[in-house]
Amino acid sequence: MTHICFLKIHEPVACDAIFLFGGSHPGNFEKPLEAYQKKLGKAVIITGNNSTWGMIHPSWNYGDVPQAGVIVSYLISNGVPADAIVYEERSKNSLDNVLFAKEIFNFDKINSLLFITKSYGAGRQWRLLTKHLPPHIRYVPYPFDTNFTDDEPIMTRHNWMNTPKNCSLVYGEYLRIVCYGKKGDITPLDNQIAGLENHVSEYC
Repeated sequence: MTHICFLKIHEPVACDAIFLFGGSHPGNFEKPLEAYQKKLGKAVIITGNNSTWGMIHPSWNYGDVPQAGVIVSYLISNGVPADAIVYEERSKNSLDNVLFAKEIFNFDKINSLLFITKSYGAGRQWRLLTKHLPPHIRYVPYPFDTNFTDDEPIMTRHNWMNTPKNCSLVYGEYLRIVCYGKKGDITPLDNQIAGLENHVSEYC
């Protein structure tokens, strides 16, 4: 399940563009800036309005202001050129992050894409990209680990199984991967985890 949800570990390499999935976590600010400063991409694609799930990180102090606009302002104030950034502020979920990004950026002209997301969601987001973007693109994950309150341990690929809450989050990611694959929203799994078929049927 770790490899399905977190993907295998990839060394970051320079790509043609950087893609940020929407979110309010500090990592959504820090990782695209870090990636650009490390010259891991020349163009930066920022997506997101606000989540339909209503999950807002406690550090978010911008109310209902679209996430993408706030992140763009942060990047520019920290030295990323405005003409290196494209962004959309309409999407409220990961699927729309990708679909609306296609309206503002020509993915046919790139061969590689560094994508930034929470580490436990990397597998689902990779499957979204491979489903909806041109098949020639090579993808490099650039994830960040998360917690949702200061008194929680940071969840990683190595410790997610140690707390009930994190187990629930990762298990939920697996169920979404299977169900969204069945719906056709993302590239489906080749094989499900044996023994979980009944749980998948109940969830979907």
